[in-house]
Amino acid sequence: MVVYSIKDLEKLSGIKAHTLRIWEKRYSVIMPKRTNTNIRYYEDKDLQKVLNIALLRKKGYKISKIAELSEPDIVRLTAELSEVDVAFEDHIDALSMAMFELNEFKFNKILDHYIDQNGFTHTMEEVIYPFLEKLGMMLMVGSIKSAHESFVIYFIRRKCIAAIDNIKHSHYDKGPSFVLYLAEKETHELSLLYVHYLLKKQGVEVINLGLSVPLIDVVDSCNIKKPDYIFTMINDSHGHGTLQGYLDDLLKYSNHSKIVISGYQIVANKVISHKRLLQLNSLEEIKQLIDRITTKFNN
Repeated sequence: MVVYSIKDLEKLSGIKAHTLRIWEKRYSVIMPKRTNTNIRYYEDKDLQKVLNIALLRKKGYKISKIAELSEPDIVRLTAELSEVDVAFEDHIDALSMAMFELNEFKFNKILDHYIDQNGFTHTMEEVIYPFLEKLGMMLMVGSIKSAHESFVIYFIRRKCIAAIDNIKHSHYDKGPSFVLYLAEKETHELSLLYVHYLLKKQGVEVINLGLSVPLIDVVDSCNIKKPDYIFTMINDSHGHGTLQGYLDDLLKYSNHSKIVISGYQIVANKVISHKRLLQLNSLEEIKQLIDRITTKFNN
């Protein structure tokens, strides 16, 4: 059983711990359990109720009115709000509730509605990425299990692949080509898939080798395809020997392709500059590069 402190509830719901204590005393909306040593704690059902209350308050419901509602009525109202056009912060709360329940139907319905209303790019940057940041925080405080993380990552991965497949380009007469990959022991695939989507959306030819790719396979693909650019993200600090040594080998064996690198380790470590090596420190810089490259080739 996962248990939470009142500070955990504050971090996950955005409602101050002081406010939650007042609500406990005045309205009994949640009631903490106590250990044998009298330490207060909360369970999954308490967290879900606080998340529901947070969503209702954002939509104008007063806590005094929420306290009068039965548990089924609170669940029903939040479910209804998840199906209408609400702000992206509310979608994040709704996605969190669907995740806790491992409710694929609800998770899918929330995302599909937002994508239909705002497009895939806006959904990724305004809903999915902030939600993944919240997911990371939940993992750090131990408020979710690995099953929750697997559920979310697999589901969003499917959405990314579907969005890529929905972009139709029958051939590439001109323009740049990219080889995308993640190095061995690199598993953060969602950002790589999103870059794939952004490139293909601009009409760029993309060869995606996937994750945990040995360097020799990258070299072989470059010898066959001779891409204009190679893009990779390095987030983990293991599996490459030294970061600089790995990049030196990549430059040495990649012929004349330009190397575009990003990721946590690239931002955190100093990399020796090279005329064929371009370091990007954020998603915004990646998008700007794509715009510059496609504009150059289209002129």
